[in-house]
Amino acid sequence: MSTPHPPYGEPFEHHQPPPPPPGSGYGPGAVPPGGYAVSQSERTWGGAAHWSALVAAWVALAFLGPLVIYFVKRDESPYVRQQAAEALNFQLSIIIYGLISAVLCLVLIGFLLLAVVGIVWLVFTIIGSIKASQGQLYRYPLTIRMIS
Repeated sequence: MSTPHPPYGEPFEHHQPPPPPPGSGYGPGAVPPGGYAVSQSERTWGGAAHWSALVAAWVALAFLGPLVIYFVKRDESPYVRQQAAEALNFQLSIIIYGLISAVLCLVLIGFLLLAVVGIVWLVFTIIGSIKASQGQLYRYPLTIRMIS
């Protein structure tokens, strides 16, 4: 779908929608594909649901960060609830994949799988943090969706 072009010689920016009012909490790109506006606070908490797994991983419990945000913020915002549930599902899925890989270490392929699971965990958790902080609905690939 194409956008209408301004008449010849008229600057294009005159045809852009006006910016949101200052202090409204909404900025460019704050409407995710789901179709509802996301405030700066919601984007912050949505991103925190993802990056808190990186912080909680220092104590080997990466699912704890998203779990806490899910229980604390789930009734305040559908966006934060969705992002926290998605992050929690991914972290629980990674635990399952890690356990399967650990068992497969008995036949040596598990060592390679453990490395792959670790890299996938790190990369997708960072991507989820960035996307959620931008106000986009992010869904992890390879995720068993247990919490909704």
